[in-house]
Parts: sequence; C-alpha cells; structure tokens
Amino acid sequence: MSAGANASDAAEANRDDAREEVGTVPAADARPPFRFPTALLLTCAALGVAGAVLLVPANWLSTVLTVGPLSFIGMALAGLWLLPSVVALRLLRRPLVGLLVALIAGLVMVPFSGYGFTSVLTNLWWAAFTELPFLFVIWRYWGTWMHYLGAVAIGVIYPISAWAWFDLGSLGLWYQVLFFTVTIASCVGATALGIRIADRLRTAGVGHRR
Repeated sequence: MSAGANASDAAEANRDDAREEVGTVPAADARPPFRFPTALLLTCAALGVAGAVLLVPANWLSTVLTVGPLSFIGMALAGLWLLPSVVALRLLRRPLVGLLVALIAGLVMVPFSGYGFTSVLTNLWWAAFTELPFLFVIWRYWGTWMHYLGAVAIGVIYPISAWAWFDLGSLGLWYQVLFFTVTIASCVGATALGIRIADRLRTAGVGHRR
C-alpha cells in the first residue's frame, strides 16, 4: 500500500473519532439506513457463527456453574452473550446488526446448546440491551459510552429478572451484592473486549465503508 493511501486511511480514522466525540455522523449516515447489503450480511453471518462457536461451550459451562450455592461464579460468563452483538454494532455501526448477529448465533447454537430454539430467544434478549441505547437516539450517535450503558443496564436487570430462579431472596445480602457485582463486571468487561476486537477489525479493514 502506498504512503498516500496510508495517510488517507489515517485521516479518515481521525475524522471518525472526531465525529464520535461530538456525536455527529457523516451526511450519508444522517438517516438510519435500514438496508442490509450483501457485504453487511456476510459480515454479520461470520460474526454470528464465531459467536456461536464461543457461546456453545460457554452455555454448557455456565449451566454447570450456576447450579448450587455458588451460582454467582457462573455469572462471570454472562457478558459473553453480549460480545458478538457489541462487536457487530461497534464495527458496522448500522441499526439492528446486533440483533441480527445474535439471531444467527442462536440459530447455529440450536443443535448444540441443549436448549433448542430457546437459545435463539436467549441470544436476542441479551442482544437487545446492546441495541437499545442506540435505538433511543435513532442510531444517530455511536459514542463508546453507549455500549457501556447497555452493559450496565443488563448487568442490573438480569439478576432482578432471575431473582426467583436463583432464589436470591433466601440468600444473604452479601451474596446478593456479589451476584450483582459479578454480573455487572462480566457485562462491562465483555463489552470492553468487544469494543477492542471491533476496533482491531476496523483497523484491519473489516467493515470499512467506502
């Protein structure tokens, strides 16, 4: 690649960073483009399959770890269900790609997860929280902190929604605090990892828009 091309890519990356800081988007992106060209679909498919490869063993492991009095240990894996969608949203910056990747990952998991099509619903439920912060701004702003907003939200909401399932009410306050803390930390950590992966992929030219 020529020095001029490198300089051009560097300049474009700097412009993207500047737009993110001030909350603006290019004129071509002023409207949420609810269309899925072939290249976008192929990228989502690849991310979905990769996500399934990660989540199938994580699903079995978390099932084992969340049984018994130390169920909070299994929550250390909870953030992995956010990872594929975070990568997709950060990399592609298009509406609904987080849900699309989660759907593909769930469908791939069906024969292997032990939960059948429930895996699809589970993936979509977790992915919805990665998508919601951007939905609220109609996908016009892609600031990094928006990803973390979704991570903290699901980190708080999941323990509440699963309160009866884990019988948290019968356990001590210290256990409840630990359960929430581990879940939030897992979701935030996985989100940070997803952002890093997406940024590396973007640097390598994956998902680069011309």
